[in-house]
Amino acid sequence: MTSFRSWKLLRRNTFCDGVKSGLKMKRLPFMGFLCTAMLFVLYRTTVYQYQHTEMDENFDPFETFKESSLASGLLGGLPRGIIQASSDLELKPLWSTSSSRSKVEPSTRGYLLAIPVGIKQKDGVDHIVQKFLPENFTVMLFHYDGNVDGWWDLDWSDEAIHIVAKNQTKWWFAKRFLHPAVVSAYDYIFLWDEDLGVEHFNPGRYLKIVRFEGLEISQPALDPNSTNIHHRITVRARANKFHRRVYDSRGRTKCSDISEGPPCTGFVEGMAPVFSRSAWYCAWHLIQNDLVHGWGMDMKLGYCAQGDRTKKVGVIDSEYILHKGIQTLGGRKPPERKASNKEEMTRVNFPLSSR
Repeated sequence: MTSFRSWKLLRRNTFCDGVKSGLKMKRLPFMGFLCTAMLFVLYRTTVYQYQHTEMDENFDPFETFKESSLASGLLGGLPRGIIQASSDLELKPLWSTSSSRSKVEPSTRGYLLAIPVGIKQKDGVDHIVQKFLPENFTVMLFHYDGNVDGWWDLDWSDEAIHIVAKNQTKWWFAKRFLHPAVVSAYDYIFLWDEDLGVEHFNPGRYLKIVRFEGLEISQPALDPNSTNIHHRITVRARANKFHRRVYDSRGRTKCSDISEGPPCTGFVEGMAPVFSRSAWYCAWHLIQNDLVHGWGMDMKLGYCAQGDRTKKVGVIDSEYILHKGIQTLGGRKPPERKASNKEEMTRVNFPLSSR
């Protein structure tokens, strides 16, 4: 009887051990699945954080330059506190001593005027610069004809930045000498041609409108008497302070309230664009290294509007300029064709909206 009970107890213990062993065997695949799921979640979280960091750097490159460079080890050998992520175009006199430099206050110049120039247009360029100097602009001249000595007699020439490269265009100069890290000290960059009349233009009043309306890319409107007006949206509307779109239904161009792109809205021409700091960071990357005349660039600048191009791009009517249409870089001016009375009327009288 005792042996029977012992055998029964032994059988029960063996059964329990088997059940426990079976449960352990069943748990192994579940634990493997759980570990795999946790690793997958960890991987996805890491990828998301990396992508989010890259997006932050793209939107605010100057603030994150220091951290990203240190993290990658590119600047790991430099002492802490010595790194400067940006620069400016302010001249530093050679005769200043270290003590006098420490007393100099940081530059208050928040705007940059950059113009490609030739000596034949010296008087016109002087007139343009004289308009900008009272507003504390930094002036940068791109000399495409190689003649720099002919400019030294102008009072402001010694304080301007002079860059020489023969027979190169505005966009060639801009790509190489207006890097975003260098011009990040400036709130607005005026990248203008030299053949512009500024009798009716004031840069201070212009910038007040641009800031108030939140325009990232803009241009002054063109006087209706300007030469070579290519797009109706750039022509001045006398009754408006500024406008963002044009209404036109002639020919292949159909501009209405539902138009979302150039040349109906979100458009400025390449002769006198004005960029905010953020917009220029984008536009600089948009300029191709082999770009020459820049034809077609104006159709793409809206991508750099830092938002909705129909709201962030505009033409300022109250501060307008005259485009003289002077051919430079060896080009010949075609003979002017006298416009008919009908063409004159359609060029000046067309509906605009200030929206």
